Formats: sequence, C-alpha cells, structure tokens
Amino acid sequence: MPFLDHLEELRWRIIKSILGIIVGAIITFVFINQIFELLMLPTSKIENLSFQALTPYAMFMLKWGIALVGGLVIAFPVMTYQIWKFVTPGLLENERKYVYPVIIFTFITFFSGVLFAYFVIIPFSLQFFASITVPDVQNNFSINSYVSYVLWILLAAGILFELPVLVLILSAIGLVTPPFMRHYRRHSILFFVILSAFITPPDPISLLLMTVPLILLYEISIFISKIFSRKI
Repeated sequence: MPFLDHLEELRWRIIKSILGIIVGAIITFVFINQIFELLMLPTSKIENLSFQALTPYAMFMLKWGIALVGGLVIAFPVMTYQIWKFVTPGLLENERKYVYPVIIFTFITFFSGVLFAYFVIIPFSLQFFASITVPDVQNNFSINSYVSYVLWILLAAGILFELPVLVLILSAIGLVTPPFMRHYRRHSILFFVILSAFITPPDPISLLLMTVPLILLYEISIFISKIFSRKI
C-alpha cells in the first residue's frame, strides 16, 4: 500500500476510534447518576466526611468529565480493534494467531487494575486522609477534586497493570528476555517506587499499595517473557 493510502487508512481508524469514544460517552451519560453513586461508594464507611460543589458549574463539568472517561473505557475494545486492523496487514501468518489472545489479555489486565484500585487503593487512602484531623476543622472535600482523584487512580492502575502485556509483546519481538529482566530487577523496583509516588496521593499507604502489585506483576512478567521469548 502506498504511503498516502496508509495515512488514509490511519485517518479512518482514528475517526472510528473517536466515534467509539463519543458513543461510549453518550452511553455513560445516560447512566451518569448510577456511575456517580459507584464513585461515591468508597466514602460510605468514612465518618465525618462531606462534599461540596464550589462553583455554579461544578456538577455540570463533573458529569461531562465522568462521561468522557467512561467513553474512553467503553471504547477501549473498539480502539484496540482499530489498532489491530491497522497493523494486521504487516504481520506474518504465525504472528496473527497471537493477536486475539493478546487483546483479551489486555482487557483482563486493565480491568484487574481498575478493580484493584477501586476496592483496595482508594478505600485505604481515603480512610488514611480522613483520619488526619485537627480540632475545629471538618473534612469537607470538593466533589470535583474527589472525583478527579478517583478517576485518576482508576485509570493509572489500569494502565500500570498492562505491564505483563507490554513484556509479552517486547519478548515476542526479541527486545526483552528473562535474563535481561532479572538483571534489572532492582532498577525496576526503584522505578516502580518513584512512579507510584508520582501517581498516588502523598501518603505511604497508597505508595505501598501501588508498588507491591507492580513488583508482583514484574515477577509474573519474567515468567511470561520466558514463555513468549522468540515464540512469535
């Protein structure tokens, strides 16, 4: 295919992905109240905690922000499929058979990260912050700041849990090997600590809750690398 035809193909793949995000955002907005309740659920067991909207348009921007993130999540399979359709013509026959397992593995790891953040990281970190009080000062949080914090942690955890998928792909094309990963294990642990410090709130509990799973995922990734090295 000529270069300009490749660009045209890429343009349509991007357009279809954007349409998927728009449709996903609309679907999310239809169920926005139920989704909002799910986002607020981690605060249900925390005492003396209240929220407020600080601007007249706060709830409007909040709901559309949730809809956009929901659109990205819902359109994730569509975007993955469009990427696959774009790169498939350049793959060999023995390489194509691994595409669908990799896509499924991508979904599993992403949503595993989201669930881990929702049920573990967010409740523990909120409990930690809410427990730090001083006399005559109430825990009255901005609703926009809270939802932004929750969505950021959910997406960050989902993306970081894609580490085994990345290692699988790099191992399959020969860029990563088990000896290489074992050699740089200590460097990776230090990197995970620094990365978790940037992503999570500034408290030791959230840092630990994010770093430990990443270290475990790294060990799992070494095993995955051993399986898929030079298999494709």
